[in-house]
Amino acid sequence: MFLGRAHLGSYQALVDDALARLQRQDAVRRLWLHDHTLWKQEPTEIVDRLGWLRVTEGMRREVAGLRDFARDVRREGFRHAVVLGMGGSVLGAEALRQAFGNTQGSPAIAILDSTVPAWVAAVTQAVDPARTLFLVSSKSGTTVELLSFYRHFRRLTEDAVGPGKAGGHFVAITDPSTPLERLAQEQGFRRVFLNPQDIGGRYSVLSLFGLLPAALMGADLEALLARADAMRGACGPQTQATDNPGAWLGAAMAALALRGRNKLTLVVSPAIASFGLWAEQLIAESTGKEGKGIVPVAGEPLASPAAYGDDRFFVRLRLEGDDNVSADRMMDSLTAAGQPVAAIGLRDRYDLGAEFFRWEFATALAGHLLGVHPFDQPDVQGAKEATDRLLARRRNFGSLPGVGSATNLQELLGQARPGDYLAIMAYLHQAPELDQALSELRLRVMTKYRIATTLGYGPRLLHSTGQLHKGGPNQGLFLQITQSHAQDIPLSGEEYTFGTLADAQALGDLHALQAGGRRVARMHLAAGYAVRLLRRLAEEVGE
Repeated sequence: MFLGRAHLGSYQALVDDALARLQRQDAVRRLWLHDHTLWKQEPTEIVDRLGWLRVTEGMRREVAGLRDFARDVRREGFRHAVVLGMGGSVLGAEALRQAFGNTQGSPAIAILDSTVPAWVAAVTQAVDPARTLFLVSSKSGTTVELLSFYRHFRRLTEDAVGPGKAGGHFVAITDPSTPLERLAQEQGFRRVFLNPQDIGGRYSVLSLFGLLPAALMGADLEALLARADAMRGACGPQTQATDNPGAWLGAAMAALALRGRNKLTLVVSPAIASFGLWAEQLIAESTGKEGKGIVPVAGEPLASPAAYGDDRFFVRLRLEGDDNVSADRMMDSLTAAGQPVAAIGLRDRYDLGAEFFRWEFATALAGHLLGVHPFDQPDVQGAKEATDRLLARRRNFGSLPGVGSATNLQELLGQARPGDYLAIMAYLHQAPELDQALSELRLRVMTKYRIATTLGYGPRLLHSTGQLHKGGPNQGLFLQITQSHAQDIPLSGEEYTFGTLADAQALGDLHALQAGGRRVARMHLAAGYAVRLLRRLAEEVGE
């Protein structure tokens, strides 16, 4: 569970200094004591956001009930379970879904966290509402995406089983006394699972937001929590910072970022690749503010050492028994080239429980060392408000405003400086061919410009890396990709469609980036041509 090895070269002294600082400041013990002055003088959104430190204690008491609930769902013949939500409320579930899949007889789990009509349609077409359980998952229960998803599937379920029985196909996971809890009670949901309210969304994977979907998958919750508890004990207040695995990682992340190596590049075994997506949100949204931040790089294609600049810190998460040959070889070549590299070994998938806790703990302490508040997300809220304004304009005037002029990709990349990164923001339906085309584009950019690349699908990214994009260091080159909607989907109870909502979110994000002085390019693609055009774009970059 501890860092298996680290090759940091001259940066080892910086990490040692950061650990010594944590020790002098009694930072580990103060974190466990919920001392808000570790980050800010005001306690707002700190003292009521540290429940993740002890969440496993309460969750152990929930295991039997979660197991019984999952058994009843199987007995009633539900074939699918769809988690509806955004950001931290669903990304942990996605990491667990990829790692554990489904045991025989359990409902197949799907995640919906995109308003792009093609994505909504794909999930809609994959399930039979009459045999599907919908998990409406949100800490606040107020996000426009969540309520849109709910209204869409509620209508379909009522059509399939009748209004009187539809409520039995819905479950809410939320905090006490939220609008979502009230909605669930009013509309006859099968069950409301109330989560501890002192846990922020991106720190909630080991709470009901992650464990209820895991129970439906048939995962062994006791084993998952036991691994988390083992790491929790190793990171405890009695452990010296130098011997504390979470403190070590946090010190390394922050110390290297402060020296210019703020592109934390995660190289994750294929069977647990979605862990990178979860960690990306945790790190980006927690540290990307006040002009500071660690830029998590997840899912980037592997390249030769010559493609990497001197702004990287590589962390390898290696699952024993997975397909690790190419990544192991790459880590060896990066170490030989003098890049700072750390490696974490996972014995099996249940060690994810330990890693969830380790990375949460590390991120909280990295926030202290960087001097930022790791539990708020001011620019995420700003993006929500921008979308609301645009939708209000749509209601009043019948259309969204025009985009205006935007730089193209070649002009954008022409502005690249050492230490920059390209952030691809794709408001598209994720599919294997599209992933491959975007991966090739990333590889060409890395090779030619020697800058890091990130990829986020919108509007998911608004609740994740969007905070870093707007509040972090001005090192990003932002490429927004949108597409015409071949087939749109009406949004029940609204005058606009899912396509209008997705377009408003993309436009609001674009305006916010431009207003913040960020370097932005935009591409709007014709429906059905995204893969072909992106492949051509990758070829042009490589010329």
